[in-house]
Amino acid sequence: MIKYFDNTTENILSELEKTQKNFWNISRVTGEFLYTLIKAANCQNALEIGTSNGYSGIWLGKALKETGGHLTTIEFWEKRFSIARQNFEACGINDVISIVQGSACDILKDLPESFKIDFAFVDANKREYIDYFNLIHTHLKTGGFICCDNVLSHKEKTKEFIDAITGHPDYENVVINLPAGLSVGRKIR
Repeated sequence: MIKYFDNTTENILSELEKTQKNFWNISRVTGEFLYTLIKAANCQNALEIGTSNGYSGIWLGKALKETGGHLTTIEFWEKRFSIARQNFEACGINDVISIVQGSACDILKDLPESFKIDFAFVDANKREYIDYFNLIHTHLKTGGFICCDNVLSHKEKTKEFIDAITGHPDYENVVINLPAGLSVGRKIR
């Protein structure tokens, strides 16, 4: 296993990996991929739907700290929201992360038109992926990425989203066979 971060962050990631199934966290290799993608694309403004305990947000936040970017992450459940906040602070990335608590669809509907992102990560209610996609589309800059986890492990629930992004003229999309399956869509116009 490659060590990416300081000992404190690596220890927190290691502890969170022990509870991966309880908190529906992404796999470490998925985190490594997203971290690398954000840095390679020099993303500045990112959005995460489904904070959970902050595991994926640590990977995203660490990458964005290196690019000089910022992450806005949305979590419905208060308990997870609080745990994530503590983990972000312990990992030294709370200065590049804004956590919003509530329904992702409601929050996305209320975003101002001026809210623009170049990266989105979705790992929340699988049946709502299509709704998230439709709401994120207007905020995602051309050249930006929308990555969605669990598209193979929850194929039936994410089918409508996969069909929509695959058939959308503004996107190129590929499903990567990472654990649970990761859809990586790039907005081309």
